[in-house]
Amino acid sequence: MSAPLQHRTGMPYSASPARVVVVGAGPAGMQAAWAAASSGTKVTLIDANPSPGGQIWRGEQSVSSAGARLIEKIRRSNIRFLPGCQVVDAPQPGTLLCSVNGEPEWISYDSLVIATGARERFLPFPGWTLPNVYGAGGLQAMARGGLDLRGKRVVVCGSGPLLLSAAAALRAHGAEIPLIAEQAPFAHLLRFAWAFRHLPARVLDAIGLGKRLFGAGYRSGCYPVRAQGVDRVQSVTLRNSTQEWSVRCDYLACSFGLAPNLELPLLLGCRIDAGFAAVNEWQETSVPGVYCAGEVTGIGGADQALAEGEIAGLAASHAKTAPELRERATPRFQERERCRRFASAMAVCFALRPELRSIAMPETIVCRCEDIRMDQIAGHKSWREAQLQTRLGAGHCQGRVCGAAVGFLLGWPAEPITPPLFRVTENFMACAGAAAGVTPDPASNPSKQ
Repeated sequence: MSAPLQHRTGMPYSASPARVVVVGAGPAGMQAAWAAASSGTKVTLIDANPSPGGQIWRGEQSVSSAGARLIEKIRRSNIRFLPGCQVVDAPQPGTLLCSVNGEPEWISYDSLVIATGARERFLPFPGWTLPNVYGAGGLQAMARGGLDLRGKRVVVCGSGPLLLSAAAALRAHGAEIPLIAEQAPFAHLLRFAWAFRHLPARVLDAIGLGKRLFGAGYRSGCYPVRAQGVDRVQSVTLRNSTQEWSVRCDYLACSFGLAPNLELPLLLGCRIDAGFAAVNEWQETSVPGVYCAGEVTGIGGADQALAEGEIAGLAASHAKTAPELRERATPRFQERERCRRFASAMAVCFALRPELRSIAMPETIVCRCEDIRMDQIAGHKSWREAQLQTRLGAGHCQGRVCGAAVGFLLGWPAEPITPPLFRVTENFMACAGAAAGVTPDPASNPSKQ
């Protein structure tokens, strides 16, 4: 791997700016960085994690052969990879203020590709804050990190194909899977299966998951309404159109689809359409020179992310003006269109049912960081209005968890987070302000409020 960017504590990054900066080293970000670099462009790739791969390729067992090849190409290239880097602010066009292992760093760019991916969507219901209730992907990551699940009963519930892959991974770590509860009705699942009948890779993936989950319980058209337990979750109550019943469990893994990480596009003023960053055919947003690729533009999986990433990387390196490079992008346009048709079918089939908006009771906590209940925000008309009256979204996650939940429950659109986008220390703010020639106001740092 090439050497990371030289860090200077408290001083702006003084080397010549990269023509293209890519934020996020998942499939879309890595493909964008590789496409831009292979056309002769100076590229900087940044990510909050210590290694490339993103959430989808995090951990040795989760990396596909295509993913492993792409990671290796990144490591052998002249792309500057800056790990442990989080974008904190965008103080002026063409400049990002970042936290690199807790220290301020300014990174300049001519073009920016945002490939920040998505996170699991949680929907609050009574008991969801009990110990041993996790996101499906989060519990999967904990198992990879050493959590002993051997012989533990894990109920997996929510919506989407990721439930099956998470359940299969948990089972591979020794967990018993008494039930996978999918909220989508069976008729929708049949339509989804029909939608990818002509995609051999998808069919093979489905067959493989079926083999790994043979013997596990599975029910469609049902969803959790309560989790019970004293010092930890001990059972979950589920509901379908006709009845309620309880299932004993040691862990409850929930995931109601994915929500895009829109903090940076919102901060930069990019237009958001139907909950995703709006882009043109070259993945360019409403802000000239800023591109988005991957789940931030629509939930479509790794194949769509790779196609969008290459298009964005070529465009960000100004390849869209070169006929030979446009010819290179044409197959990716076709692949993107095919993936988007599949993603559209998936979005329709796994659309969250309206009944899920009523599983949170008035006394149910919706913001775990600040213990904000549903009845405290239900009378407000927007996220901003609720923030003015409560501490909704003011905690550690800065609204990343409760924002997606409330967006579904109350129909509130996403709103920009006031910088810093991530929690930083007062020393960070002081160093950044001193280098910029300003005196920071501690009251402006929501991390310290």
